[in-house]
Amino acid sequence: MQKARNNCVITAVQTTTLVVVSILFIAAAASGQPVLGSNLTQPQASHFAGLALKCVQKEYPNKPDHTINDKDDVRNPRAMHPAFYGCLDWHSTVHGHWMLVHLLRLFPNLPEAKQIRAALSANLSEKNITGEVAYLKQANRASFERTYGWAWLLKLTEELHDWNDEDGRRWSGNLKPLADAFVEKYLAFLPKQNYPIRTGVHPNTAFGLAFALDYARAVGDKKLEPLIIERSRNYFGNDVNYPAGWEPGGEDFFSPALMEADLMRRVMNKSEFARWFHRFLPGLGSNQPKSLVQPAIVTDRTDPKLVHLDGLNLSRAWCMRSIAAALPRNDPARRVLARSATAHAQAALPYISSGNYEGEHWLASFAVYLLTTPAP
Repeated sequence: MQKARNNCVITAVQTTTLVVVSILFIAAAASGQPVLGSNLTQPQASHFAGLALKCVQKEYPNKPDHTINDKDDVRNPRAMHPAFYGCLDWHSTVHGHWMLVHLLRLFPNLPEAKQIRAALSANLSEKNITGEVAYLKQANRASFERTYGWAWLLKLTEELHDWNDEDGRRWSGNLKPLADAFVEKYLAFLPKQNYPIRTGVHPNTAFGLAFALDYARAVGDKKLEPLIIERSRNYFGNDVNYPAGWEPGGEDFFSPALMEADLMRRVMNKSEFARWFHRFLPGLGSNQPKSLVQPAIVTDRTDPKLVHLDGLNLSRAWCMRSIAAALPRNDPARRVLARSATAHAQAALPYISSGNYEGEHWLASFAVYLLTTPAP
């Protein structure tokens, strides 16, 4: 481990992560091609797994999304959420679990494998998931974690769905009632949501639809998939000249512009998407707007909102990679996106472990999604 410098703790394995991913991203950028495969080594996977293992069973500090119905409804986090009580908040715990499953699938012989399996078995028990479902059925839970937490829960379920592993099959079966409950929430809510939420934080509609669409296709949900496609086209299909120069917002961890495009490349075929994309962001091929293609600057990683911008740089990079892969090979925007993805990855990857819980409880999941999820 390296010594702390300028109030930022950067480990040797993080530095290696940055070097490896930078080389791969830069090579892709030079050719105008997105990175298509996994860029994570087993030592790096161990490092990221360690961050999640430190918090998926850490109850405090905690920031619950909880409406108190009466005096008896004042409860500690683990009483409310017996499965997902750690990592400061419910959704971060969920995507911490996704990351642990994802890393275990990629690297079955991780040194932390036994510890990961023990934590997942403890948290994803049938009894605990039953408790999570019961919480959702209580009064005043309609907007609980809508739709960021919903989307990550379905991503976790998708990760477990086709895993040929004895523990994985058990966890998948345990989780299914909770996934079904969130699918029902999507099916009930989306027809009522007339307008998309174009924010850079949790309620972002495009993100919530993108991960839910991935889930629906993976498990063959023929009710959820067509509804998401219809809603996506209704919300975003006619968007033109998006004001991306207004980004980033001061506490964003998503780019509303890029997250929308990352959804629409899932919904449209490649030729339709290319036409839509250049109407939506007509300046991108000319490297405009600068505020979208240049990484966000993080001034204080001890501030729980300002550190969101590290997450923004990571999620922008994964969106840019996937959008570039969906564009024609000779499209000028493809090279711009590849180069910008490199810059964004370089800006964020050294700071996944800053020594501050404000970022460490969640950023590793974003980094792992970027580094291991292939472009389409």
